[in-house]
Amino acid sequence: MMKNDNILEMSEKSRLTADITLLMLKGAGYAAIFVLALWFVIAAMAFIGRILPEESRGTPDPINRSSLMIEVEEAVHV
Repeated sequence: MMKNDNILEMSEKSRLTADITLLMLKGAGYAAIFVLALWFVIAAMAFIGRILPEESRGTPDPINRSSLMIEVEEAVHV
């Protein structure tokens, strides 16, 4: 025998609609939390960038990428 826990005495269609709506709202809540957390991280980085001294923005990159060279061996065709 199936347990009847329909305490609101809703029809099956109404209950299914309510369940789906609740799941969509739960997913929207998770998405909102993720977006707000991402925004907070970006805002924190921007804040840290603003409190750095002005001279730090004009310094050269500590990794000199122009000196990195990739050696390519020539293929020998026979």
